[in-house]
Amino acid sequence: MAGDIVDEAVRVAPAPPLRGLVGWYSGYRQRGVPPARHRGLPSPWLTLIITLDEPLSIAAHPDPGADPGDYPTLLGGLHLTPALIEIPGRQSGIQVAISPLGARVLLGLPAGELAGTDVHADDVLGADVHEVHDRVREASGWAARFAAVDDWLLRRTTRHDGVRAASAAPVAGAWQRLLSAGGRLRVDRLAAETALSERHLRNRFRAEIGLTPKAAARVIRFDLARRRLAGRPGAFDLASLAADCGYADQSHLDREFGALAACTPSDWLAQEFRNIQSGHHPPA
Repeated sequence: MAGDIVDEAVRVAPAPPLRGLVGWYSGYRQRGVPPARHRGLPSPWLTLIITLDEPLSIAAHPDPGADPGDYPTLLGGLHLTPALIEIPGRQSGIQVAISPLGARVLLGLPAGELAGTDVHADDVLGADVHEVHDRVREASGWAARFAAVDDWLLRRTTRHDGVRAASAAPVAGAWQRLLSAGGRLRVDRLAAETALSERHLRNRFRAEIGLTPKAAARVIRFDLARRRLAGRPGAFDLASLAADCGYADQSHLDREFGALAACTPSDWLAQEFRNIQSGHHPPA
């Protein structure tokens, strides 16, 4: 905080019983910063946003047919194109990174039903989401806000634990294998390891995760590359980054950024430099 500028970013792990279902919570509050447009990039996590002081303003969705709008709470599935978020000099909220494997338990539906979309969270979660929204806004400090989200999600696990599907087990194993390999695993090998045909694995994967195995591998690899890029914004080597993340060469990395981020790696870094410097980079 400097003068009238507020720039807070806090990232924490969820309560231990939620780990594996939720990756992290990212709290953010900005005031008095220059207006900007942020790209919500494809990632291996579903996104739940619970705002604090003002709604999230979406200028463009991953689904090009969806209208722009303001969202007090937002829930988004896995996608292959960026969302565009307007930041009019201020924004605040908590981003919850939900594993596709946690969707059935936490949301009551498979992640595939949210693929390529982001919606008002209450359209999926009902009035239940208003409770945690109110508690987060009333809480004093980040620790109390995160505790409110923990409590809410833990109660949802008891409500939806019975919706775990036995048919999802091969997909869960395949998803974990892809994550562990950084997206560098051939689909035929993945199918062989799950004892499913490539067609059956593809169909089940799309229904449970929201992407085909090939598309999921692309997103995992891309997410790894852009996070490594953000980790060294002042000293990056795109050729080395491409090799480290399993791309054929720098041109391949550039093409994937163009397809998944609608910009080059250098342009993305320049556009997001303020957020990356401050440790603030929601929504993912």
